Amino acid sequence: MKQYVTEHQSPYLDLSAEVSEVLYKGKSEFQDIEVVESKEFGRMLVLDGVFQTSIKDEFMYHEMIAHIPLFLHPNPKNVLIIGGGDGGAAREVVRHPEVEKVTMVDIDGKVIELSKKYFPEIAKAMLENNPKLTVKVGDGIGFMAQAEAYYDVIIVDCSDPIGPGEGLFTYEFYKNTYKALKPDGLFVQQTESPFMHQPLIQKIWKSVSEIFPITRLYTTFIPLYPSGMHCFTIGSKKYDPLTWKPNRAQTFKTRYYNEGIQRSAFVLPNFVKELLYGEEK
Repeated sequence: MKQYVTEHQSPYLDLSAEVSEVLYKGKSEFQDIEVVESKEFGRMLVLDGVFQTSIKDEFMYHEMIAHIPLFLHPNPKNVLIIGGGDGGAAREVVRHPEVEKVTMVDIDGKVIELSKKYFPEIAKAMLENNPKLTVKVGDGIGFMAQAEAYYDVIIVDCSDPIGPGEGLFTYEFYKNTYKALKPDGLFVQQTESPFMHQPLIQKIWKSVSEIFPITRLYTTFIPLYPSGMHCFTIGSKKYDPLTWKPNRAQTFKTRYYNEGIQRSAFVLPNFVKELLYGEEK
């Protein structure tokens, strides 16, 4: 008998992946956690029934959430990652020679522990105790609220706006993010699917636009996520992705990201433009 793991992507749409083995199934203080071996995506992490990452397509997400903002900023020395317990964003961030210090704050230590055990490819920087990286188990919202003019780039690598991730999609959180950044700082957040989660994206866009002088959205393909079309929102104090010019060479190999993607990711389909700007744009 075949075994499946299923994400209910909307009230009318499910994505099911056939699995050969359930490697872990349990609860942390904050959420249900599953690690499964799937036949299509390889090893997968599932939190509260939502597909978080897979060995097959994780590079698409982690490269795009890390390298787009880090290459936009000309000298990102001090980076904060909120969430990102699987370690994938941290793995990509530490590859930048300019980056001197990376602080990762995730609320769920169990996710960090299981990622090290079952996803060594993704948790590489954590497993190697990379000297640039400091991992803290704690509330990213509270951590952000205490910081002021400290970070060059902040990456909000959060789960969906349910459970422990809910507070990471609020106006107050974005205000604290602005405060925590240096005068030329910028932040990025994963902001779900522009096809499936339009009211949420509009709400985020409105909040970030009111706080940051430059707000931009970019898209990428992530087969595991709802509709396969995903987006990220950037709030920047100084650097505009639409006028970006290469400011340094890429010294490491990537599987998805390149200089052309840095520009083209911000070229939006008309329906996404209408979502953000209204029909007149």
